[in-house]
Amino acid sequence: MELLSPALGLLVWTLLAFLVVFFILKSKAWPAILKGLKDREQGIADSLATAEKVKAEMAQLKNENEALMAQAREERAQMLREAKETKDKIVNDAKEQAKAEASKIVADAMASIENQKMAAITDVKNQIGILVIQVSEKVLRRELSDKADQEKYIKELTSEVKLN
Repeated sequence: MELLSPALGLLVWTLLAFLVVFFILKSKAWPAILKGLKDREQGIADSLATAEKVKAEMAQLKNENEALMAQAREERAQMLREAKETKDKIVNDAKEQAKAEASKIVADAMASIENQKMAAITDVKNQIGILVIQVSEKVLRRELSDKADQEKYIKELTSEVKLN
């Protein structure tokens, strides 16, 4: 039972040892512990504030990124529209140029045909004129008194004539 009822001397020395340790801790360790707790609390608060700030910046960057992506899509669509318009314009210009060249070729061909036709007609007229002169010359050389003989002779001459 001695353990349950300690002697007065043991109580005094234990109390004295406790108070000495308590005052030493209070004067030396307690301020350092409180300072460490305050620093830790401040560090945690700063970390939370930084995390919130980073979160806000990330949200802003995400919004800016989405805006840039939308702008890039719009620019791409605009470039595609411009490219299509340019392609259509080039195709239409090429078609118009081809039509103009075809029309020019047809007009040149028509003019060439007309020139050849006129040359052929002129040649035929010249040959007919030469034939008429030859027939007339032969008719005049032969002076026939009879009109029937004259017509018969003209028919013979015309049947002999070879047209080119």
